[in-house]
Amino acid sequence: MDFEYTAEQESFRHKVRAWLDANLPKDLCVDDAQDERVAPNREVFDRRRAWQAQLHKAGYAGLSWPKEYGGHAASLIEQVIWDEEYSRARAPVLPNYFGLGLCGPTLMNWGTEAQKKRFLPRILGAEDMWCQGYSEPGAGSDLAGLSTRAADMGDYFLVNGQKVWTSGAQYADWMFMLARTDPQAPKHRGISYLLLDMKSPGVTVRPLVLMNGHSHFNEVFFDNVQVPKENLVGPLNEGWKVAMTTLSYERSFAGGGGHASQVRRLAELAQIVNIDGKPAWEQPWVRQQLAQFMIECEAARYTQLRSLTRQLRGLPPGPEGSMLKLFGSELGVRIARFSTELLGAYGLVGEPTGVVADSPRWLNRVLSSRQYTIAGGTSEIQRNIIGERTLGLPKG
Repeated sequence: MDFEYTAEQESFRHKVRAWLDANLPKDLCVDDAQDERVAPNREVFDRRRAWQAQLHKAGYAGLSWPKEYGGHAASLIEQVIWDEEYSRARAPVLPNYFGLGLCGPTLMNWGTEAQKKRFLPRILGAEDMWCQGYSEPGAGSDLAGLSTRAADMGDYFLVNGQKVWTSGAQYADWMFMLARTDPQAPKHRGISYLLLDMKSPGVTVRPLVLMNGHSHFNEVFFDNVQVPKENLVGPLNEGWKVAMTTLSYERSFAGGGGHASQVRRLAELAQIVNIDGKPAWEQPWVRQQLAQFMIECEAARYTQLRSLTRQLRGLPPGPEGSMLKLFGSELGVRIARFSTELLGAYGLVGEPTGVVADSPRWLNRVLSSRQYTIAGGTSEIQRNIIGERTLGLPKG
């Protein structure tokens, strides 16, 4: 593999970097002390929404989407370069990431032409915000066990039930969701994929406050909510296939991220904090663990490059999605645990300290890292996928 970018690609990188340096508001730059995916309040959400609209106007939202749906048909490599520079600038996860990363690509695969023309441009321009209606109180890892019903009423479906752990539902205009349309069908059949207007009568959103203080998740209740038939995506009762398309996109980012930058920062802090009266860096176990983390970060990077190679060759997704999701989320937990061993009490303080200015970052890592082993499919589910579909192991 050639790891070098062409002169033209590097020119695009410099263009992107210069634009971000000139236009990204400093108060929107994020770190791990903040909830990067869901805005903590309406004010921050509105600023992020305006930022996405600005990106779209400049041609950077939906960079690789087809032009007929508001994108710019950029190459996959250009999209990768943009993502790298966007991360380098510490820019916020866009408020419509569920629309951009999950719903939009799914509609391109499964939506009708009317659905694509109606929803895709509004996703890019941040006119419609989206959330994901998958998990239920009795259907988390066993998603096919969902019980929310969508009864066929002729011109519309009548939806009753509940979703839970719904990220960003308090800000969403629309939800892409799964509901059971044929209760007599086998477990993975009889499920349909619907687009639901969150302003519809009968929709109730109840925020869930996490132990880190963020209202990231929500419960969503449906009481006789009407969903027009034209909002059915894919064939009736075949929504499981559509849902798997969405999950393949979700697992590309559900493992968390930024691990290498976290390890580099911990290496810096190891020079500052003391263990047994000496700089922590002088402890062999500290240096060995930091080195091991960087080795694992590099292994993940090369796995991502293998996935990119498959896409550039026009091949279908391989096992890398589940591998990266499992590896990344578990690595995040181990880095968080190590931060407490290295920083001691400094890693458990919710305010900046004179020794560790970013103490809140590490407290948030400790409190939040475990969620990534659950979101987007638990680590146990990913192990089953890798064992059964990649290694060909028998089901236990």
